Amino acid sequence: MNLSTCGLICDECPSFGNECNGCRAVKGQTFWALEMMPNKTCPLYNCAVNERGYSDCGACAELPCKTFLEMKDPSSTDEEHRQSIIDRVARLKNQTN
Repeated sequence: MNLSTCGLICDECPSFGNECNGCRAVKGQTFWALEMMPNKTCPLYNCAVNERGYSDCGACAELPCKTFLEMKDPSSTDEEHRQSIIDRVARLKNQTN
């Protein structure tokens, strides 16, 4: 299973292997971050890996932080977003870092 820095399962994403090779492979400069983010890097990847030196958000005591909670896929409902946060935090906390 390819797990992103924020706990998404890359293999489940339709963009994985096409327009995205996963945030770890592109060092947080995913296709959507290149289009939407001022510094061209996913804010979660930037915080966890670049700023704090973690392998992912799961190593952070602040998980889920404000940024984690606010970053929502625009195509998901509020309920889907809440469930995604629960699932992603559980994946990150349960993996071996």
